[in-house]
Amino acid sequence: MRTIIHIIKKEFLQFKRDPKMFGMILVAPVIQLIFLGYAVNMDVENVETIVFDQSKTETSRNFIQGLESSGYFNVKYFAKNYSDVQTIIENGDAKLGLVIPIDFEEKIERNETAPLQAIFDGSDGNTASISAGYVQGVVNRFTKDIMLNYLDSHGQKISLVPTIESEIRVWYNPELKTRNFMVPGIVGLLLSIITLILTSLAIVKEKEIGTLEQIIVSPIKPYQIIMGKLIPFAILGFIAVLVVITAMQLIFGIAVRGSITFLLFSSFVFILSTLGFGLFVSTISKTQQQAMMLAIFVVLLPMVFLSGFAFPIENMPEAIQYITHIIPLKYFMKIIRGVILKGTGFVELWFDLLILFILGLTVLILSAIRFSKRLE
Repeated sequence: MRTIIHIIKKEFLQFKRDPKMFGMILVAPVIQLIFLGYAVNMDVENVETIVFDQSKTETSRNFIQGLESSGYFNVKYFAKNYSDVQTIIENGDAKLGLVIPIDFEEKIERNETAPLQAIFDGSDGNTASISAGYVQGVVNRFTKDIMLNYLDSHGQKISLVPTIESEIRVWYNPELKTRNFMVPGIVGLLLSIITLILTSLAIVKEKEIGTLEQIIVSPIKPYQIIMGKLIPFAILGFIAVLVVITAMQLIFGIAVRGSITFLLFSSFVFILSTLGFGLFVSTISKTQQQAMMLAIFVVLLPMVFLSGFAFPIENMPEAIQYITHIIPLKYFMKIIRGVILKGTGFVELWFDLLILFILGLTVLILSAIRFSKRLE
């Protein structure tokens, strides 16, 4: 045990001699949280719009005013012809083009259905689909106002008819902000980056400068080297988690609703897998550049894409969904979002924690065996 403690002290002394390392662990995660937290936002709140109003009547102006007053659309351009609409949308200056026909008001006054063309930039499917829903809501309200005005002008009373009214309650994220869903996931992402990349780089760095060979020829056993190398990064990972969670609450106002103890314990279980992957990368890398490339492109990116961090797993092909079952970050994402947003704990998440522990322990043991063989 004393040998392991001495190795751990040696690692922290190396960190002390390298101020950049502390910057990467304590400062960089907060900066990344701020950038990603504000950048990763799929909410659609300001759709730039171009309108081609051929009618130019009071009715068409009222419709445009209703569109802007909804708070979702910014009528930035008024086209003179149809080609202007096409050009503005092709250039990416507008996401929506509205074409109001010349007989828009006349058909409404004749109690006929008035067509209205809405052209969306479908290159961004998420924005287009949400914007289409907003437009439909504006059209429905405008149509309802026309109907009420018509009945009122003809002295007709609206008879009572059976209706169904739904009362919507949104739990855990009442404001429906994408940021509230993404920021907790960023915590898991940053923990993966810190423990995975730093572990692999630190071990490979010792290979490059020759200190690892000196340790190998000493009477230190392989498991002592492995534990002495990994424990400091586990501690630094915990520190990074605490720093990022604190920054998340102070900057974005997202508090941890569940048990912080359970969250930290789950983080420790997750760190087992990332340390294992970092150890594995160090065994197949000869330089720090190789270690960086392998850690990012072979391990980190597949974990991020298949974990449900940004893309729903349910929308993936069935074959890919089976692969996600062996991705540790998938289970940690479910745990961290459940604890932070929903306040769930061990009772609800024990199975995910168990799978995470099995995967992490398996990866760590296999990587340690491979690393021991390389040392021998």
